[in-house]
Amino acid sequence: MLICGVDEAGRGPAIGPMVLAAAVIEVEKEPLLKELGAKDSKLIPEPERERLYPLMQSTLSDFATVQLHAPEMDALMEQESLNEIEAMKIGHLLNNLKVKPEVVYVDSPDPLASNFGKRIYAYLTFKPKIVAEHKADVNYPIVSAASILAKVERDREIKKLQDEFQKFGDIGSGYSHDERTISFLQKYIQEYNALPACARKKWGTNVRLMDARYQTRLF
Repeated sequence: MLICGVDEAGRGPAIGPMVLAAAVIEVEKEPLLKELGAKDSKLIPEPERERLYPLMQSTLSDFATVQLHAPEMDALMEQESLNEIEAMKIGHLLNNLKVKPEVVYVDSPDPLASNFGKRIYAYLTFKPKIVAEHKADVNYPIVSAASILAKVERDREIKKLQDEFQKFGDIGSGYSHDERTISFLQKYIQEYNALPACARKKWGTNVRLMDARYQTRLF
C-alpha cells in the first residue's frame, strides 16, 4: 500500500514563497525514513536538512513540490482564505503525482483538523483516505519527509532572494518575528516607497510597515 505525507514551509512569513510538498512511500518502507533521521524539519538544523534532502528523495516512491510566491498568494487571497488556498494547492499536488497513494497524511492548519481533509477532497480527481491531524509532521515519518522537502526548497528560495536584494542587508528568515527581515523591509520601503515583489502585501506586518513607513520601530 502506498501512503503519502503532505506538509508546507512558509505559510506565515512576510517574505518569500509558501512551499508545499507531497511524499509517497510504500507503507512497509516508512520506518526507513525515521531510521535516516526524518522528523519535523523545524527540529533539524539547516545543514542536516540539506544532507537529508537527497536521502529522502531517493528513498521515496514519488514526491512533488509546488511554490506559491507572494504575488500569486496576494491574488488568491482576494477570493479565498489561506486554508482554502492551501487545500486547493495540495489537491493539485496530489493529482499530479505519478503514483496515487491510498492514504494521505496531512499536517492540518484548521482548528478542527479533520475539516482540512474535507477541503482537500473538493480538489481531488481520485479518492484516497485523508488523515488530517495537528502535528502530523511530528507523528508520521512520511509527513516529516515532506516537511524536509518543503523546508529545504523554501530555504533555497530565501537564499536566492538574499542574493537578489543583498544591497539592503540580511533578509533573514522572512518571518515577521525576525528583526533582520523587518530591517530589510524598512530599508527597501525607505528607498522605493513600496514593498518588494517577494513580500506578501496582504500580510499584517507588511501592511503596518507600509502604513508607518519611516518610523524606526514598527511592530
